[in-house]
Amino acid sequence: MIPEFHRPLSLDRIGAHGLDMTVQATAAECAALAVRMNLPAVRAVSCTFHLIREGRDRVSARGHLLARVTRTCVVSLEEFEADVEEVFQVRFVPSGEESDDVDPDSDDEIPYEGNLIDLGEAAAEQLGLALDPYPRMPGATLSEAEPVQQRNPFAALSGLRKLN
Repeated sequence: MIPEFHRPLSLDRIGAHGLDMTVQATAAECAALAVRMNLPAVRAVSCTFHLIREGRDRVSARGHLLARVTRTCVVSLEEFEADVEEVFQVRFVPSGEESDDVDPDSDDEIPYEGNLIDLGEAAAEQLGLALDPYPRMPGATLSEAEPVQQRNPFAALSGLRKLN
């Protein structure tokens, strides 16, 4: 299955000094990413990578993601535009050779098949990770709730005692 934002790159293109690549999503790819990420809209996605070979079949990638998306505010339920910017580092590894390391500070590993890594899918995954799970439109605030007066449950018992 080909992902919505597909930019395959042959490992053979990454030389001894690394390789700098930029990928940008088309309007159709942005629309497909919006559906995938359950967003009202994705306006633009661009990601610059600096790729370095680590041995024969592993690649370290530093990335800088820029995106413009439409979000729905969790407070007002209004749609608003938001910029997403994320700097990240990942490692491409052959499928089946991912590390069992669960250290949250280690680089995320992205498995690949054959001799191709997918920079578009890596950018899409980073966009998903960078999105705030509770987006709030600038200036949106929750209104102060009226304090609920709690009746003391023992007050009713006190009233019963007076009857006896």
